[in-house]
Amino acid sequence: MLALASANPAEPNSADVGGGSLSDLARDRFMQALFDRRLEPGAFVSQQDLVRLLGVPVGPLRDALRVLQTEGWLTIHARSGIELRKPDFTLVRNSYQLRLILERAAIRTFAEIASVERMQEIEEQHHAAIDRVRGKELTVDAARDLEEMDFGFHITVVSMLDNPLAETAYKQAQRFVQLVRLDREFRLSSPIVIRTMNEHLDILRACRQRDPQAAEAALEVHFARAMQRAIGFF
Repeated sequence: MLALASANPAEPNSADVGGGSLSDLARDRFMQALFDRRLEPGAFVSQQDLVRLLGVPVGPLRDALRVLQTEGWLTIHARSGIELRKPDFTLVRNSYQLRLILERAAIRTFAEIASVERMQEIEEQHHAAIDRVRGKELTVDAARDLEEMDFGFHITVVSMLDNPLAETAYKQAQRFVQLVRLDREFRLSSPIVIRTMNEHLDILRACRQRDPQAAEAALEVHFARAMQRAIGFF
């Protein structure tokens, strides 16, 4: 988690900035505050509210806000302030559609060239996760760890494209999915975890058989079911 700067927002700690710019720092702190629920999706805030909360000067903050608006996280209104993005059905549809477009090509590549050892490692992690949650109530920390594992599987697949632009776009779409779950106070349950892990295992089974077509078909089934689960939040 990013630490906030010094109490004076006009004088952020240079150690926090590292090799990036103050506008990068402002963007990172905004995202952290959003997922920490210190900023509420759908709320209106002012620049001064964000200066106080994020501990960055107003100039770099404005630069960061323009970037965040371009990325779709907020809308800047000239008179009423800054409106934070509130998830809706369109965001769910667009996010899953983009992820599926990118991951179709990636899963075929994964099925063709990923090592069997790597596939076995991922399968073992999934079986261990199923055993860990079966018949149990999940804590918030455990749910977050398992959600991270879920997203990590897909990022591993997309990384097989060896395309930084595709990976960046995919991570952006994933973060919107996280926002949907956050806004609906989503908590993973054991049955949902087990269904998700088993859908991943179906994909991996096809990959281990070196069958790109079957892997893509299993991926499409997984995304259809995952999107149905996400739509259920509305």
